[in-house]
Amino acid sequence: MYDPVSRREFLQRALLAGTAAAVGGSTLWQPRPAAAARPRSPNERLNLAIIGVAGQGGYNLSNVTSENIVALCDIDSQRLGPVAMKFNQARTYEDYRVLLDKEKDIDAVVVSTPDHSHAMPVMWALRRGLDVYCEKPLAHTVWEVRQMRQLAADNQAVTQMGTQIHAGDNYRRAVEIVQAGVLGPVRQVHVWQGNSVRPGQLAPAGTLPPASVNYEQWIGPAPMRPFDPSHFHFNWRYWWDFGGGILADMGCHYIDLPYWALGLRYPTSIEAHGEKTYEGANDVPDNLRVEYDFAERETPQGKQPPLKLFWYHGTWKPDGAEAYGKGAAVLFEGDRGRLLADYGSHQLFMNEGETATTPPASIPSSIGHHAEWIAAVKSRGQTTCNFDYSGALAESVLLGNVSYRAGQERLEWDAEKLVVTNLSAANELIKREYRAGWSLDG
Repeated sequence: MYDPVSRREFLQRALLAGTAAAVGGSTLWQPRPAAAARPRSPNERLNLAIIGVAGQGGYNLSNVTSENIVALCDIDSQRLGPVAMKFNQARTYEDYRVLLDKEKDIDAVVVSTPDHSHAMPVMWALRRGLDVYCEKPLAHTVWEVRQMRQLAADNQAVTQMGTQIHAGDNYRRAVEIVQAGVLGPVRQVHVWQGNSVRPGQLAPAGTLPPASVNYEQWIGPAPMRPFDPSHFHFNWRYWWDFGGGILADMGCHYIDLPYWALGLRYPTSIEAHGEKTYEGANDVPDNLRVEYDFAERETPQGKQPPLKLFWYHGTWKPDGAEAYGKGAAVLFEGDRGRLLADYGSHQLFMNEGETATTPPASIPSSIGHHAEWIAAVKSRGQTTCNFDYSGALAESVLLGNVSYRAGQERLEWDAEKLVVTNLSAANELIKREYRAGWSLDG
């Protein structure tokens, strides 16, 4: 059975015993147009529209240049200009709604806007029979994620969420170890991430956006507020109107590993506690701990026991985490041992008297996170981070913020009905009202 000995003591024992082992390694949906679903030759280039071209959008663009870049969209002409010069055959837009209405020859879109502007271009694209690559955490609210997932499924769209580390071989080896039963039944997982909030200090009243920026379009469906650099470009992550703090930024990357390895879908309850210790106008916590409960479930590897998954960010970490020397990591705790993993490494710590046999590699290497999506669009195949898989992950990540914002309460969750059953006020955070003139029904 699970031994509740502290992680610090466990690691000390493992090191002394020599058992710490490094191992290598809306609802108005329309059917998808048949023409858009035709298989293509691998040598036939797709016509792609890129919505959001700088920052993460620039990175995503750089990974799809094997295809025809026919349309570019960004609210900042200063960012859009240099990219348009490089792809000088592409038509340019500052409003993705105009792009999606005018462009009739695109096959798929890449969406890399701020979180509050994910759902609309994705839903508009899906309604037009297009395939979609969208950055994590898919959307700004749990309800939006569910709409995107349902419409993508109804239209048989080829989708991929931007959790690029999923394509790495290290995650594959960690998944194989867990699924082979090396750790025995896994009953707890701890995930920590040391990133912190960038405190935002408000500029003087009357500060104007740069002349190159269409600020009204940037605000999009969110409540209008005066422009301020503290919530603009990357800093939007630290305001509830636009992002979801460190959890929404990094949660999908790290919680992806236990979701994959343990066949997780929806938590039955969520409880978050956090604090804001910095001086700044932002409103997200810099320290946060979330406890997710998952029920017993069936997986291809057999029946799995109930699981507690803990998320920590900022300076908060699980007891004994400092002994592992990792600023960010995932720790699986099983009946026979523990597995510590991060983006590039993993290490086994077996219980006294237990030995580990590393399973052979069985999950093929990825051809690349973006390349996988492109190939699937052409063949009408599947991707590893399609909206069904990654949507369940994203919904759970966002629920951690719902619990924190609802008063740091424990929430009982009915995933099928998309409702918190024990705190009605929390349901106001599952969905949001859009600013006048904005809708998913494009």
